Amino acid sequence: MLQKETILEALKSVYDPEIGLDIVNLGLIYDLNVDDEGNVDIKMTLTTPGCPLTATIEEAVRAVLESIDGVKNVNVQIVWDPPWNPSMMSEEAKQILGIE
Repeated sequence: MLQKETILEALKSVYDPEIGLDIVNLGLIYDLNVDDEGNVDIKMTLTTPGCPLTATIEEAVRAVLESIDGVKNVNVQIVWDPPWNPSMMSEEAKQILGIE
């Protein structure tokens, strides 16, 4: 059975090109569900609603997850509520960007 940790680790290879950090450490993944059949549902956001790279990032998420053995279907939902803010980043990301 697929583990959430496996999915999150794979998602760390998807970067926000404007900020240069991965989407997991940026705090862009709001919800992640994996079932026994290999269906992965992700609710995520981006740093701004007008992000010109929305489709690019969404496709990168799909490609990375579909390459994992056992993943059968990937559903990515982009949401804007709650709005993303820097406090959602991991401590590691805050240190890299110099945010306290």
